[in-house]
Parts: sequence; structure tokens; C-alpha cells
Amino acid sequence: MQTLHVTDNRDELIRLALQEDFGNGDVTSLYFVPEALQAQALMRPRVRGVLSGVEVAAQVFRTLDPTLKVEVQLENGDEVSPEAIIMMIRGSARSILGAERTALNFIQRLSGIATMTRKYVQAISHTSCKLLDTRKTTPGYRLLEKAAVVHGGGANHRLGLYDRAMVKDNHLMTNGNTEHLQACIRRLKEERPSVEVELEADSLEQVEAFLKLEGVDYILLDNMSPDQMRKAVEMRGVQAKPFYEASGGLTLQTAPAAAESGVDFMSFGCLTHSAPSLDIGLDFTTLAR
Repeated sequence: MQTLHVTDNRDELIRLALQEDFGNGDVTSLYFVPEALQAQALMRPRVRGVLSGVEVAAQVFRTLDPTLKVEVQLENGDEVSPEAIIMMIRGSARSILGAERTALNFIQRLSGIATMTRKYVQAISHTSCKLLDTRKTTPGYRLLEKAAVVHGGGANHRLGLYDRAMVKDNHLMTNGNTEHLQACIRRLKEERPSVEVELEADSLEQVEAFLKLEGVDYILLDNMSPDQMRKAVEMRGVQAKPFYEASGGLTLQTAPAAAESGVDFMSFGCLTHSAPSLDIGLDFTTLAR
């Protein structure tokens, strides 16, 4: 299980997002909104959910116009309802209108991930199983989306190809015998001792073989039934490791039974690739010259 430990690229993402939206200028505001007009706007959720990306949305406004006064009133991870006020923005009406969509795009997307994650976390909360995300993220947005999973109560799987060796069936096409696997694991542990090793198993026979290897930190139980997962847990006996991660074919409805099998972790790609955006809007409350 990983935690975020590197600096995300939000500054660059915000710059690119504003650039693609503005092009050579916000023609609506330039021609229809007086330059001197001042405004106050409240960011509110339209539905119930869990927040993420609050500070990113606030940074969008500050990046576009440093003179804007942005007052953040709620935090990432907060559960919200339609009457809540996430933040208040005061200043140039043109600037607020120009930053509005980009700011909402960030917070809606990330809050949608946090909201979906919270539902899955609650579904298995009666067990000790931990919920994980995957690398199925929007290119460039990985750290923000993985942070959103944490805000929803989940935890992070590996951040990339560099921080855990995850040996799947495609990696085993050339040579999948256990002697070869053991030699590869031993070499990795010697040269990169901080890197964890996870092996994917799609049968109990593979689980049995992998349990005999040294240096295996995780075994991924791929597309196994809850009964197969329970048998795998029994095969491990009293030893704490390797940890078991269940993945593949799981849904919100089947997650509780899988978690009850005794697996340590459960990963879902849908948390980041299929979460619907949370409906959040910006309401202008006052306008004055």
C-alpha cells in the first residue's frame, strides 16, 4: 500500500487547462461584462458527496487573477450536501467568470472519485480489508486522482511502474517457472531492496506455488470467487505475508462477500476510470460597480 510522497503537477495542469479554455481571450466577458464590474460568487454542491480538489479549484482562481479573494470554507474529504458553501470568491467579475469552468472541472472530477470511493469503503467497512485504486487514471492527473481516492477513505496502490514490481501473466509468457521467478525476485531485492514484489495468480495452484517463494510481498488473486479467496487465505496459514489483493470482476454489490473472505486488500479501477463527476456549481450572489 502506497501513500502520496511526490509533488503533483497541478501548476502545469492548471496552466494548460486555462490556456486551452482562453485561447486568445474570453470573448463573452470581454464584450458583455464591464471591465470594472466586481462580483461575489459561492461554490456549492448540487448533490450530496465527498469533496476533493478543493485547493486545486481555489488555485485556478488565484492563478488567473491573484487579486481575487478566495475564502475556502470546506476541506478535502468533507461530506457535503447542497446547502454547503465550499468557497467564496470576490473580485473582478471577468476573472471569476473566466476561471469558473476550469475550477469546476477539477473539483467536480476529483470529488466524483472521492464520492465513489467512499461508497466502496463503506460497503466493506465491517471487515479489515482495505480499498485500493489502480494505475487506470487520466494521463497526467494520476496524483490528483489518487489523492481523491485517499480523500474518499481509500488507499493508494503503486504510483507507477517504478515503486512496485507487479508480475502479471503477460510478464510470465517468456519464462514462468518458479525457479526463474525466484531468481528474478532475489536479484530485484538485492539491487532495489525498497521495491515490493507482487505476483498475479489466477488459480489456487499458482497461489500454492507462489507461497513457496521468498521475497513475495503480495499475491494478487485475479478474478477469483469469494470461496477461492477463502481457500487462499487458509493456504497462507498464520504467516502475515504475503498480503492478498483481490482484483477483477468485483462490483459494489460483490465487494462485501469478497472482503469477508479474509483478503487484505481489494483494488478497483472504476474508482478513477468510471467515477461520474460530482455536480458542483458557482452561484453569483452580488454584483456591483
